Amino acid sequence: MYTAEEIRDKTRAYTLTTWSKQGNRNPIVIEKSEGIYYWDKEGKRYTDMSSQLVNMNLGHSCQDIIDAIHAQADRYCFISPAIANEPRALLAEKLVSLLPDNFGKIFFTNAGADANENAIKIARLYTGRKKVFSRYRSYHGSSFGAGNLTGEPRRYPLEPGIPGFVKFFDPYVYREKIRFASEKEAAAFYVAKLREQVIYENPDEVAAIVVETITGSNGVIIPPEGYLPGIRKICDEFGIVMICDEVMAGFCRTGKMFAFENFGVKPDLVSFAKGVTCGYTQLGGVAVSSKIAEYFDDHFLSCGLTYSGHPLSCAAGLACVNAYEKYHILDKVAKTGKVLGEILEELKKKHACVGDVRYKGLFSAIELVKDKETREPLVAYGRDPEGIMPGIIGELKKRAFMTYSHENMIMVAPPLIITEEQLREEMAKMDDVLSLVDAKYC
Repeated sequence: MYTAEEIRDKTRAYTLTTWSKQGNRNPIVIEKSEGIYYWDKEGKRYTDMSSQLVNMNLGHSCQDIIDAIHAQADRYCFISPAIANEPRALLAEKLVSLLPDNFGKIFFTNAGADANENAIKIARLYTGRKKVFSRYRSYHGSSFGAGNLTGEPRRYPLEPGIPGFVKFFDPYVYREKIRFASEKEAAAFYVAKLREQVIYENPDEVAAIVVETITGSNGVIIPPEGYLPGIRKICDEFGIVMICDEVMAGFCRTGKMFAFENFGVKPDLVSFAKGVTCGYTQLGGVAVSSKIAEYFDDHFLSCGLTYSGHPLSCAAGLACVNAYEKYHILDKVAKTGKVLGEILEELKKKHACVGDVRYKGLFSAIELVKDKETREPLVAYGRDPEGIMPGIIGELKKRAFMTYSHENMIMVAPPLIITEEQLREEMAKMDDVLSLVDAKYC
């Protein structure tokens, strides 16, 4: 048995850690996890208030998923994607049954990035067009294609990018200089600008419009009423494929099985990952409409991955998706999501540093500002030389409230199994830390 310091030293010596400078790493060394908590080797308990990377929707140590992995491992662990296997067939059938009636088939991937990679490839194969629209402030993955879809600074190392990737702005109403009279007015403005841009890019060359249904790590930016139906209308008008990236927002996170159900639209393709297995094993995929799936009955589907539909992952996914229903997770999110919204609104009223709070179900972000009137962000566009946001996250960590920030936003997205009592206990810690931010920066 290794000590915590030995594991930490080996980690620093032999591994590269994502999205970080490597020299000053001092990671927690985990010993065990259960429910919404995990413990380090010294026995300290932490509360997972971001569901790790907004993927552990059912929390840690869900026995249903663990048992399914064990049972499948006893049968066989891997078989080629060309060979039919029970877990893949049953999970695909289950997912199609949960999607709107225009969906027909699933293409399985390893995670969210390659789900988006294959979604845009399918759209381009189907339409015969090359251009793909996606938004600034979006995150779709860090592989080359998904990274070119991404609209925030994590795409910079991939530039100059792939020709044909076109960016447009999302409806970030809080930051917009125009003051709209209503959500519908805001939606009409953004949709009109997008339609104009599509026309000037030549609609006959546009294969897909890709959106995170709700912008995730870049601030939980919730589309105004009428916005997504407006994009659907543009796609229908010009024969463009509408792709909803549900990697983060899918699987009950927003109070619906899929986030687009909140907005009355039916996309053509849906990319998913994270909550399909809650991270117990790696799995992603693309849900494909029946119309597009039928096209590939006599056209070659040029998509392939060694681990597409991996049996262990599909077994985990089937158990996970069934668990959402078995444990009435949507009902739980309806109740605790309402409580979270009320707490966030109270924090907004109380704290000078809280400019805006945005939430849908248990998917939320707190936007920090220097001044509520001017809406000047606490840190601008990720430029934080003083380390203000890491310091705030550090104060939360001292209180065992574990989450992450992006630009001037703090994510709050706990496991969907969290109770009201647990939620109130943890958000009281957030209240304390925000008081420190008020005193220091506002």
